Amino acid sequence: MVTHWSTADLADAVADGLRAKARSDDAEQAVYGFDALDELGLHPLIHAALRSAGYGVWPEQRYPSDWKHAKRSEGRRCDAVLTPDDKPLREQAVRGTLFDTAGAIDPEQAYWLEIKTVAQFESSGPARRYASELLSPVTKDLQKLWSDPLLRHAGLLLVLFTVDELVAEHDLAAWHQRCLEKGHRVGAPATRGFALTERIGNAWCGLGVFPVRGR
Repeated sequence: MVTHWSTADLADAVADGLRAKARSDDAEQAVYGFDALDELGLHPLIHAALRSAGYGVWPEQRYPSDWKHAKRSEGRRCDAVLTPDDKPLREQAVRGTLFDTAGAIDPEQAYWLEIKTVAQFESSGPARRYASELLSPVTKDLQKLWSDPLLRHAGLLLVLFTVDELVAEHDLAAWHQRCLEKGHRVGAPATRGFALTERIGNAWCGLGVFPVRGR
């Protein structure tokens, strides 16, 4: 089975969902917008955005190379594994057995997505670790995606909350260039962005889906 994955479609889905959340925050006259959430707090919003676009979303799935661990609690995990048309993800323990699910998607055909969010401003003020958070943990996720030989389709979603559009565009491009200089095999991203009502200092949401395996 061959599955086509489009980083542009994924970027559109996330941007549409987060833009709708921004409109909802404005309508509710929320004191804090969703840019004040920490990374784990943002994951459900991103998952919901992808589900609304028709993708199956399976959070915190073990990487295939760690299936060797008998306990499900052991091994590295990916933030979200996506399947097309909201299809179920096939469990490796039941593959080829009577308990296998018809129409399920094998992990090799699914899209493995790591998610990172970084904000220039937090509810407490300017984020002092903005630059370091952008560079160090994110590249570690790239290495996880590349180190697993069984993955065929994978990427990294980087969401930035910044003071304006220019900063977001610059930092997404600079981050990509830094990865290339360091020898990380990451493709050109599909980028999107939209304005936010400024509450704590962030007035723009910029995002990029960077392909790591496949296109």
